[in-house]
Amino acid sequence: MKELEECLEALLAEVKPIEKTEYVALTDACDRILGEDIVAQMMIPPYPKSAMDGYAVRAENTSGADREHPVTLQIVGELFAGDYTKIPCKGGCAVRVMTGSYVPEGYDAVIRQEDTDYGEKQVQIYREITAGTNYCCVGEDIREGEQILARGTHLRALHMGLLASLGIYEVLVCERIKCSILSTGSELMAPGTPLLPGKIYNSIAYMLRASMERQGIQVPFTEICGDDKELLKEKIQQCLKTADIVITTGGVSVGKKDLLPEVLEELGAKKIFSHANIQPGTPTIGSVLDGKAILSLSGNPFAAYANFEYYFWELAAYLTQDASLKVRRTQAVLSDPYPKVNKLRRFVRAYAEEGRVTLPTAVHASSVLSNMRDCNCFIDMEPGRELHPGDEVRIRYFK
Repeated sequence: MKELEECLEALLAEVKPIEKTEYVALTDACDRILGEDIVAQMMIPPYPKSAMDGYAVRAENTSGADREHPVTLQIVGELFAGDYTKIPCKGGCAVRVMTGSYVPEGYDAVIRQEDTDYGEKQVQIYREITAGTNYCCVGEDIREGEQILARGTHLRALHMGLLASLGIYEVLVCERIKCSILSTGSELMAPGTPLLPGKIYNSIAYMLRASMERQGIQVPFTEICGDDKELLKEKIQQCLKTADIVITTGGVSVGKKDLLPEVLEELGAKKIFSHANIQPGTPTIGSVLDGKAILSLSGNPFAAYANFEYYFWELAAYLTQDASLKVRRTQAVLSDPYPKVNKLRRFVRAYAEEGRVTLPTAVHASSVLSNMRDCNCFIDMEPGRELHPGDEVRIRYFK
């Protein structure tokens, strides 16, 4: 059996990042992946402006000023933010300005109003300042021709402000990836319908769908398909038409009704891996058809979810070139014993907080869903290891 890392690496080698892009309004661009470099087409600020409420002056005209020896200047104008009036710069003059207002040509500093007598026709200056004091020159923040953001940037709220400051109202972004889910098994029924004898409700698809949609991944197709080989082929082909990734659940083991391996082979899918050194979910299958990844998971809830978390987010991050989709991995100290020793590497459901990790008290079976409700991670447990309180363990947080 291959190690998980080998399986993942082999799967990624068979697919290519998605290059499709689209323009969206700036208001819809947050949390999208930038599809091109952004180069500034203007200076920010576009005009010299004041950083303070005060008076625009020639710095040399404040030479020697202090409270005992103030310098008096004539006020020749007043400008508020949004005004753009050209006021000639004359010796011994000042212009009343507000924060963010235009500073007329020739004036090279702003004396803050607290260092004056707040004069209206003439003003007494109580402090000597140097050129550039409280003065924002053209392009001080952003220069025209400067690259502001690189292609592949995961756009956040602060990026929205930056782009808006450049007058950009539409952004080229990578199209969101789409993932369809096909739940296989004649025993499955959709929630909301009366449960028949011998049937169970389909729970796995709802976990996977919620997890993906929370990260902005579209799920165009979610269906249940019974154990019918020809119908399974038809549904998988339908999924491939609308999605970049296809996830199937159930039917991957060796039972008489576990049809996925045979179905995938008959469809012409290239099998990348079929068994990995992991419990639960050993028989997970990774394959590629029409250049798209098909991830076939166990029909047991925890087995399916743990392997989904391991493979899917790495695959999605690679296809979108968005590293933020990868799960967070770290070390934590175990608070509870886990005496079960496994021949294979094992995912153990757990809850981690502030560097410590605890285990749920209920049965740790791959089919048990109830004790996952308070979990936020799984322990990545090495084969042959018995875990004791105080042991340091590797954990992988759920997305």
